[in-house]
Amino acid sequence: MNDPMDAQSEVDETVQHATLGGGCFWCLEAVYLRVTGVRSVISGYAGGSYPDPTYNEVCSGRTGHAEVVRITFDPDEVSFRDLLRIFFTIHDPTTPDRQGADRGPQYRSIILHESDEQEKVAREVIREIDDAGLHENPVVTELAPLDTFYPAEIEHEEYYDRNPRAPYCQAVIAPKVRKARAELSHLMRPQG
Repeated sequence: MNDPMDAQSEVDETVQHATLGGGCFWCLEAVYLRVTGVRSVISGYAGGSYPDPTYNEVCSGRTGHAEVVRITFDPDEVSFRDLLRIFFTIHDPTTPDRQGADRGPQYRSIILHESDEQEKVAREVIREIDDAGLHENPVVTELAPLDTFYPAEIEHEEYYDRNPRAPYCQAVIAPKVRKARAELSHLMRPQG
């Protein structure tokens, strides 16, 4: 049986991967595509047990999967820790199964680690956020090992860039892109 992650494997051994879910994958993709050192961002599904899920099946909330992005990045240009700083800046990690108006387990905050080191760094960052009292409530981001990543249907790729005037893009995604640029400009590619 073919592993869907094999199709996404990089030949270049200098890159690493991060798989994150924090609400709608369109939001995460739009921000991470603008980060220095990020080579690619693929929207997809992970964290559940249902094989080969579709968008409609995941949106039902019954597959166990979350909407996630799989980020290919160069650790010499951007660290996993920095990717997590962005992640925790652009979504609310204190609301279980919800981001804004998007509700259901498919919108949960989740870090699907791919190594012991990623798990360690994720735990440290979450502890730092909680210890600093950055949120009124504690972080509820789920940590789990990545089992299988299923790429989403092609129409979800580069959604924000292809639909910048769509109401959802204007109301939800654009503010997250602006926030990342304002608060973490040193990690973002120059505009233009």
